[in-house]
Amino acid sequence: MYETKNPQLTPELYAYVLAHNPPLDPVQRELVELTHTRLADVSGLQTAEEQGPLLAFLVRLVGARRIVEVGTFTGFSTLSMAQAMPADGQLIACDVSEEWTAVGREAWAKAGVADRIDLRIAPALDTLRALPEGPWIDFVFLDADKVSYVAYWEELVPRMNPGGLIVADNTLFHGAVADPAVEGPAAAIRAFNDRVRADDRMDDVLLTVADGLTIARRR
Repeated sequence: MYETKNPQLTPELYAYVLAHNPPLDPVQRELVELTHTRLADVSGLQTAEEQGPLLAFLVRLVGARRIVEVGTFTGFSTLSMAQAMPADGQLIACDVSEEWTAVGREAWAKAGVADRIDLRIAPALDTLRALPEGPWIDFVFLDADKVSYVAYWEELVPRMNPGGLIVADNTLFHGAVADPAVEGPAAAIRAFNDRVRADDRMDDVLLTVADGLTIARRR
């Protein structure tokens, strides 16, 4: 058995990590706090705070101009990516909730990036299947219903530009993916991880960031 080099993420260490990442701007901070107060029962669906700066960093790293997000919730990840992309870029955000995304809309407008975001309220697979064929997407953030991850992947990969990135969240699923007998959404994530690893169209890494983060690059 290999030994992990990851330290236990205590509250003190997590606070240290956040303090040594780029700070959230006032609109981002307000959105994070509003989500935790207004939608406390489901606030766990929000992207981890440290992932906002990471997504922005990756968007800038690849110079992404065309982004697709699958799963928006209250729009923290959306905001982070939209702020990092060029002013003439486009981010297609897929979600099924008018209520949750309304919180994001307010923040996007306040941050001056609403014109970069095309929010589409519909089942994400329907939205993805209606997108133009062929490679044109530079960046994807995948953070929606776990049972559909493989289906989303199969729609997205053929539409990725060479060098484009797909970033998938929750790919450790609270550690449950290590159990071969797991069922439900965790089993779906196990299947997704296996599909990604076997896909020779992509290069990929699985990282222990938050609840697991897979970063895959179109060859």
